[in-house]
Amino acid sequence: MLPTSLRTNTCGELRISDINKIVTLCGWVQKTRKLGGATFIDLRDRYGITQLIFSGEDGNSEILNQEGFSRETVLKVTGLVIERESKNKNLPTGDIEIKLQNVEILNNSITPPFTIEDETDGGDELRMKYRYLDLRRNVVRKNLELRHRIAIETRNYLDKQQFLEVETPVLIKSTPEGARDFVVPSRMNPNQFYALPQSPQTFKQLLMVSGFDRYYQIVKCFRDEDLRADRQPEFTQIDCEMSFVEQEDILQTFEGLIKHLFKTVKGLDIASIPRMSYADAMKYYGNDKPDTRFEMKLIDFNSTTKGKSFKVFDDAETVIAICAKGASEYTRKQLDELTEWVKRPQIGATGLVYARFNIDGTLKSSVDKFYNEEELKKWAEICNAEKGDLILVLAGAEDKTRKAASELRLEMGNRLGLRDKNIFSCLWVIDFPLLEWNEGDPNLLASLAGRWHAKHHPFTSPKPEDIELLNTNPGAVRANAYDIVVNGVEIGGGSIRIHNKDLQAKMFDVLGFSKDDAQKQFGFLMNAFEFGAPPHGGIALGFDRLCSLFGGADSIRDFIAFPKNNSGRDVMIDAPSEISEEQLKELNINIITKK
Repeated sequence: MLPTSLRTNTCGELRISDINKIVTLCGWVQKTRKLGGATFIDLRDRYGITQLIFSGEDGNSEILNQEGFSRETVLKVTGLVIERESKNKNLPTGDIEIKLQNVEILNNSITPPFTIEDETDGGDELRMKYRYLDLRRNVVRKNLELRHRIAIETRNYLDKQQFLEVETPVLIKSTPEGARDFVVPSRMNPNQFYALPQSPQTFKQLLMVSGFDRYYQIVKCFRDEDLRADRQPEFTQIDCEMSFVEQEDILQTFEGLIKHLFKTVKGLDIASIPRMSYADAMKYYGNDKPDTRFEMKLIDFNSTTKGKSFKVFDDAETVIAICAKGASEYTRKQLDELTEWVKRPQIGATGLVYARFNIDGTLKSSVDKFYNEEELKKWAEICNAEKGDLILVLAGAEDKTRKAASELRLEMGNRLGLRDKNIFSCLWVIDFPLLEWNEGDPNLLASLAGRWHAKHHPFTSPKPEDIELLNTNPGAVRANAYDIVVNGVEIGGGSIRIHNKDLQAKMFDVLGFSKDDAQKQFGFLMNAFEFGAPPHGGIALGFDRLCSLFGGADSIRDFIAFPKNNSGRDVMIDAPSEISEEQLKELNINIITKK
C-alpha cells in the first residue's frame, strides 16, 4: 500500500520479511488482553489485523501504561516489527507483531451495541440501525469487495467490446406500464411530478437512435413494489443496448460477459450456456427460471392415472409427478410432513400422493386401493424410476398444480442436497409470450387489470412470424425476448426492441392505450423512430442478484452498503420520514389527515 501522512502500512500487509522495520499503523481496537506483564492489542483496518505488544517499561508515552483500550477506539501506533513467539496460522500477519514505541488515541469509542466480529451477537434490525458498524465486519466488507470486483470486471469486458458508459436521467416521466413508480414533486412546476426510473429503457433506445451503437451503464433503478429477499425499492442493474443486431448477437455477447465474470471473479470456466424455450421451461420445471443443477423434471401423469376410479385424479384438470432419486426410505412421518408442506397456502396443493420403489424391487403407494403393482410399474417406467426412488404426485387445476409441483421439486432438491451453492448451472430461456392477461396484480397499477400487459415491457418486439397474430390471438404471440438464469435465479433479461413506429403503435393499441394516451406517454420515442431508428436490442442484468449469487447468499441486502428493510425503511437514518409544513407548501402539496 502507498503510505499516507498518518500511516506507513496497513494492518494486513506486514510479513516476516518486514522484521526490524519501524512502522506506523492506524486502525480500530478489535480486542485487548493482558498476559503476565505484557498487554496485547489486535488492531484492525479493512485490510486485516496486526497484533501489538507492549509492557509498562516500553516507550515514553503515558498512554502505553494504561490498563487497556475500549473496543473500536481508533489508534495511531508506531513500533518495531518483531517475530511472534506464538504464531497464528489463521492470520496473514500471524508471524509478526509490533513492539510499540508510541500510541496516539485518534478517537475514543463507546461500547458498540454488538460485537464487531464475523460471528456477531447483533440481530438483523440492530445491525441495520448501526449499519456503519456492521460494515466494519469482515464478512460484510468482503461482500462489498466482491461487488466492487464484479463492477470492475464488467466494465473491463464491455469496454473491450466497444461499449460506451453513458449516464441517463434520474428524474424522468411517469409511465403507466409495469410496477408502480416512485414519484417526486416539482417545486418549479406546481402539481406536476417526476418519476424515478424503473429502468433507463426509453433513454437507451434513444441512444441507439442517436448512433451510440453500444451503450452500457451500471445504474440505480427504483420500483415501488412489495419487498422480499431479492428485492429492494432501489436496486442496481447492468443496463446494455446494441444496434444492428439480432437476438443471437446479444446472446453471444452477454454469454461472454457471464463467462468472463465467472472466470475472473470466481476462477471458474463456464461451458456454453444451453437454451430452453419458455414453453419447455413451464412444461418440465413449472416456472420460467428453472434450477438446472439437478433433473427431477415434471412428468405429465394424466394418461397414466385417470380412469381408475380415484376421484382426486379423475376430477383433476392435470396430474403431475416428480421422481426423487434415492428417497424411497422416507419414513411415514417425513411423508406426512411433506404433505403438510405442500398444503401450505404459499404452495396451494390439496394433498400429496406417493409411491415408493423399494430397494427390494416392490412398489408401494399411498393409493394401493386404486392402483395395483402392475399399474404402479407403469408409473415407474414413465418416471424412469429405479429401485430406491420415490415418486410424488400432485393433482388439480393446471396452473396451480404446475406451480405447486415446481415448488415441491425445489424443496426436494434442497432436502436431497442437490442445490449446492458452489455449483453453477446457467441457462438462456427464450421465446417468451409477448403478452400476459392481467386479472389484477397487486404490484401493478389497478388500471392494468382486465387487459393485456407486456410480459417484459411494451417496447419488446414480437417474433416476425407472429406479428399477424396480434390481430387475432394476442396471447399466442411470442416475444423476441430472453432471460439469463443461474441456479434457478433470473439474473437478467432483455429483448430485441420494436424500431418501427407503426408496429410500436400497434403494440400500444393491443395494450389498451388510446392514440392520444400513447402519444402523450411515449410520443417522444415514436417521433424519434421517424428519424431513422436502427434495429436494436439489449439486456439488463440484476447487479445485486449477481453479487449475491457469486457470494453464495440468498439476500441481496448483504451486498448493498446501506439497504432498506422488508418494509422499505432505512432504519439507520429513519427514512422515509415526514417533511415540514414549509416544504409541503413550497411543493403545493396538501396533506389531508382524518380526524
